[in-house]
Amino acid sequence: MPKLVNLGSLCIDNVYTVPAIAQPGETVASLDYQQHPGGKGLNQSMAAARAGLDVVHVGCMGRDGARLAEVLESAGVAVDGIRISDTHASGHAVIQVDASGQNAIVIAGGANRFLEPQDLERALNVMGECDWLLIQNEINDIERILNVVSKLPVSLAFNVAPADARVIDYPLDGVDLLIVNEIEAAALADGATPADAVERLCTRYPTCHVVLTCGALGLRYGHGAERLELPAFPVDAVDETAAGDAFIGYLMHGWLNGHGTAEALAWASAAGALAVTVAGAATSIPTAAEVAEFLRGAQGLRDAPE
Repeated sequence: MPKLVNLGSLCIDNVYTVPAIAQPGETVASLDYQQHPGGKGLNQSMAAARAGLDVVHVGCMGRDGARLAEVLESAGVAVDGIRISDTHASGHAVIQVDASGQNAIVIAGGANRFLEPQDLERALNVMGECDWLLIQNEINDIERILNVVSKLPVSLAFNVAPADARVIDYPLDGVDLLIVNEIEAAALADGATPADAVERLCTRYPTCHVVLTCGALGLRYGHGAERLELPAFPVDAVDETAAGDAFIGYLMHGWLNGHGTAEALAWASAAGALAVTVAGAATSIPTAAEVAEFLRGAQGLRDAPE
């Protein structure tokens, strides 16, 4: 069975429930405060493991991050590749969640932004012939990682989140699966709308599979001349924080296990939909049984992949 090696971030999430997200110059009283394990890397590793994949997480955290590794290990993720820094604290995030489930997030990269060449080497050394490498934009040294991997027979998935000034210079020719939201797609495709962004990215990178998520508007997929659109599942949103990460973890499960594109995307979309119905980041990621039950109840869709 293929495995997923995630060279990814690990964060401590500080979540504040607010009546409305604070505007510039405004002070808002929080209705609730909770601390959760998070970071796009950690969330995606957990989601992939809960979907049924064999997952290895490689990354860096501070001495304050012991719980992050414990949470991953309890989900079945191999954590021997996580390096502990004595000089940097773990990454952390400040997250506001309003009454409609929308969020605003401030991230401090911490140890996630001090990965070293040995971390990439550690990730590559545990990969087999059919395995995939997954990265997100919450770590440092992305340009070098992309350049190194492009010269190797390695299958690479890249979630360009969150988008920042670095992304316009990234060499993406070696990426096999590119996963972006509307903001990230616009950053890579000169401000294009979602439909145009998929066209531009597929033209620019003709061998790459492009998945563009649009929240409640569903998703768009492109590869070469192939195009596909899927609507979102209607749910009552509580917290959108880890929806994209749940989507990606479950997508990687379907992708690595050879399920059809539409089936893998539906499986992933169901996981993302369920994640927004529960507060928190890693804590909101559904189990495979929950996603399968949700899909069975969704009219017109086949059962979830086993």
